[in-house]
Amino acid sequence: MPEKNSHIAVNFLVRGILGAALIFFVNQFLNSKGVSLSVGLNPITFITSGALGMPGVALLYGITFYRGL
Repeated sequence: MPEKNSHIAVNFLVRGILGAALIFFVNQFLNSKGVSLSVGLNPITFITSGALGMPGVALLYGITFYRGL
């Protein structure tokens, strides 16, 4: 059973780190194109991307886009 728990924790951390990197690079890309749409890098976005993966990152950008309307 400890192997399963460690697998879940490692999976969460990897998704969180990759999600944070994706947010960073998408923010840089949008900034270079002159689009003022950016998602902040903070513990909430890390937890969201860690729990939901790439769909969570898309959700964060969707929420940010919706708030900017």
